[in-house]
Amino acid sequence: MRLLQLGARNELILTQRRADDIPPYAILSHTWGGDEDEITFQDINNRCYDHRLAYQKILFCGKQARRDGLEYFWVDTCCIDKSSSAELTEAINSMFRWYQNAQKCYAYLSDVCYNDGLADEPARSTWKIGFRKSRWFTRGWTLQELIAPSVVEFFSAERQFLGKKTTLEQLIHEITHIPIRALQPGLLQEFDIESRMSWANNRVTSRGEDKAYCLFGILGVTMPSNYGEGEEGALKRLCRELAVDQGRLSEDAQLQESINQCLADLRVSNPQDDKSRILSTKGGLLKDSFRWILENTDFKQWRSDKNSSLLWIKGDPGKGKTMLLCGITDELEGLSTNQPMLSYFFCQATDRNLNNATAVLRGLIYMLVRQNRSLARHLHEEWKVAGSRLFEDANAWNALTRILTLMLQDRQSHEVVFVIDALDECSDDLPKLINFIAQQSSKGNAKWLVSSRNWPQIEDMLSAASEKVRLSLELNQDSVTAAVKVYIRHKAEELRVAKNLDDEKYSQLIDYMNTNADSTFLWVALVVQRLKDAKVRARNILRELYEFPPGLDPFYQRMLGSIHDSLDAELCREILSVVSITYRPVSLAELSLLVDPKSFDNLSDLEEVVQLCGSFLTIRDYFVYFVHQSAKDFLTTEVTNVVFPSGGIPSKHRGLADLSIKVLSQHLKRDPYDLQDPGTFVEDIDPPALDTLAPLRYSCVYWVDHFIDGRSHDSQQ
Repeated sequence: MRLLQLGARNELILTQRRADDIPPYAILSHTWGGDEDEITFQDINNRCYDHRLAYQKILFCGKQARRDGLEYFWVDTCCIDKSSSAELTEAINSMFRWYQNAQKCYAYLSDVCYNDGLADEPARSTWKIGFRKSRWFTRGWTLQELIAPSVVEFFSAERQFLGKKTTLEQLIHEITHIPIRALQPGLLQEFDIESRMSWANNRVTSRGEDKAYCLFGILGVTMPSNYGEGEEGALKRLCRELAVDQGRLSEDAQLQESINQCLADLRVSNPQDDKSRILSTKGGLLKDSFRWILENTDFKQWRSDKNSSLLWIKGDPGKGKTMLLCGITDELEGLSTNQPMLSYFFCQATDRNLNNATAVLRGLIYMLVRQNRSLARHLHEEWKVAGSRLFEDANAWNALTRILTLMLQDRQSHEVVFVIDALDECSDDLPKLINFIAQQSSKGNAKWLVSSRNWPQIEDMLSAASEKVRLSLELNQDSVTAAVKVYIRHKAEELRVAKNLDDEKYSQLIDYMNTNADSTFLWVALVVQRLKDAKVRARNILRELYEFPPGLDPFYQRMLGSIHDSLDAELCREILSVVSITYRPVSLAELSLLVDPKSFDNLSDLEEVVQLCGSFLTIRDYFVYFVHQSAKDFLTTEVTNVVFPSGGIPSKHRGLADLSIKVLSQHLKRDPYDLQDPGTFVEDIDPPALDTLAPLRYSCVYWVDHFIDGRSHDSQQ
């Protein structure tokens, strides 16, 4: 493979590299001008090229590569000796792979102007018009140049950066009608031959034969070029090659289907969906409340210093660690250059799918393979033997650490950044997880960003990491306080609109929350939630506000007191005690079987009572969750005598075990769906819309866990 370098005086230098000795390189994607404008292989050998129009775009490619830390780059017009038919055939069959292996692909759109908007109209609002009409999207060869590279960066005629394939994927989809998933690395094999060929419809090439040749890489075909056979001849030969290759294509389809099933077994949760849920629950991400960290010295050291592989962000409950990490992941995903492969996981103590070390690794591996499907080979072979047990049995942790280590050693994985939120909410095997993070971060194969509360045991376990950076939110008090003030102003504005407050009340709201928030986002969110209640009238809003003391625990104590004074105090206490010890969030229907059924008439009544516990609990999609881990911690550590007055937590476990057995005995029966056919497969059963078994799911699965946790306390005594 020939590559270009820029000399000291911007001269173009060609170098030949063996296939096993190809350095990192950038690659140019462009539309050709006239023969008199482009620079050929012979022009560079003859050192006669700087008068040609194409010199400027090649020079741009070399300089941009240098800015991105790449010494070498490749341009099709001058890195191939087209006078040699053998070399041309080899290049045509290799081109998809060359684009695929490039660190960066720069798509230079010579017909898109960044600065052609009206004088009083921002350029960013007009260049997309030219982008949609660009010739680049109509040419045959640029199809593979769009799909093959992991990173495609678009530049205007003025060399102005416009965006990346990832950030412009929706716009590109609208222009080309290519599915967004097909634009993502490693997912091409998910699409059949007919679909891939259809993407070239209406694209044009200078030579008829290229209508077929430009599809070789996309279709996975290798065959000699034969200029002179014409478009029809080339397409017929391509179809014959595909027909001969149907056996292999069938095997490929079976392989991809098998990998899809492997990923389905691996998936315990989709971290991207978890992040979206978190952002939706918390009302979205306020950029001005997290951007301070991007300029923080510790963060910048971790991001730029190759020897700083681990960053630990620590802080007290409610300080905004989760939203901080959401903001950081957004920033890393939005980088225009040097974008890493990003894999993240949000631990949640109340969800068994999200609160253990094995689940964390499953989530991280799942995100990696979704971005680079070639990495699936490291787990697929083992999965073919063990099936889903590979991820679930007693040896799952050892298997997953081995698999992830192999992935990090794979050169195709490029730079990898792992982000894990709330280590303190990883209830099972946390020492194993931290030890693995410490070992891997010391090897330098990836960057790690983790967050947790200020737990000494986590600090002790992380001490094994040789190159780590600590970022304490308490030691960055001024930055966090400023961010909380931005958040307070935002939430106060919401209240002003919702309650139609005058300027004086609005100012007093802000002043009181600034004084009492103690740099805690959660305190602000909980106070505003209470003030938004329809029962709180605008005329009384300040009186209500002044009842809330500073600090999370005093706030929770105040809310528990208000619950105690309500008519539904006993049912609220029972609900809080049940939800505090369940092993996963329960639905309202499941909860209805775990509390005294005489206390409510229907699920609407129960939902209303859960809402009375709104400072502790929230309802999403008919499931009951804690508003924050600190709320659960308060109930199970600070006020156990109030929430669990008779025998404490172990007694409540025993009570739930007994109650679960009772309701299962009452409701389970033979043939619950009246199938009258004992041979029916489960997957063939279509449950009724009102499934009478749905409320029993929690009790059916977890009664034995409650039984054991209740008994273990007796054994210890």
